[in-house]
Amino acid sequence: MDRLQKAIQKAREERQSRESPPPVMEQPPRHAPSEDARDTRWQSVPEIQIDPKLAVRNRLASLAGGGDATPYDMLRTKMLQQILSNKWRRVALTSPYSGCGKSTTTANLAFSLGRQEDLRTIVIDFDMRRRGLAEILKQTGNHSMADVIQGLVPFHEHALRYGKNVIFGLNYTPTRNPAEILQSRRAIEFLEQLEADYKPDVILFDTPPLMMSDDSHGFLRNVDCALLLAAAEETSIDHIDVSEQQLAELTSVMGIVLNKCRYISGTFGNEYGSY
Repeated sequence: MDRLQKAIQKAREERQSRESPPPVMEQPPRHAPSEDARDTRWQSVPEIQIDPKLAVRNRLASLAGGGDATPYDMLRTKMLQQILSNKWRRVALTSPYSGCGKSTTTANLAFSLGRQEDLRTIVIDFDMRRRGLAEILKQTGNHSMADVIQGLVPFHEHALRYGKNVIFGLNYTPTRNPAEILQSRRAIEFLEQLEADYKPDVILFDTPPLMMSDDSHGFLRNVDCALLLAAAEETSIDHIDVSEQQLAELTSVMGIVLNKCRYISGTFGNEYGSY
């Protein structure tokens, strides 16, 4: 019996020694766009034309930089510190109600970030019930970000580039069902493809007010953090408190910005007056 077992074991070892090891499948190289390819993609986006007179009329204080841009530059720097510390990329700006200066702040932050040459920023207007950023920047067109998400128009044909490192995705027409679009699988896939194609360092989202509709409630789970905008002498403490609680249930609260302050101490930056 022992001899039979030894013979079987010997035959098994000889068979295994003749078998060649399974071939090692080479992994296909992962597609990693080069820096030149990314530059080409960014520069292929049409350049936006902004009337310098808008800086005063539409309160775009950071368009030209300088002293008037100091408050937004300070907000930009504080925001970037949190982004780097927490490895965030997607930042939403929202407010309890409309009229808190959310879109104006988004535009000014975009121009302020644009002066940081080593950063690439994409700004998406997801407040789809109105023209919002397009009206502030005085841009005209035929489509909206809803059309981009639904695949009716490619993003690179719809978007506009400011300088070398800021791209805007605007709404030229209002959308009737933004909540359903923002909560759709297509919206998630659009964002993933946007990051894969353009590799931005920061994406700013101008999102709908929290207490006006459910538009932003489904989408805010897709961002890393959010800034809550409130208007001085207009937004009540109760509304700020409720909005912050709602926001905290959906994403990380980066901070609260008190906007439209008419009286400031001048301790930080220049006197800003009203915005």
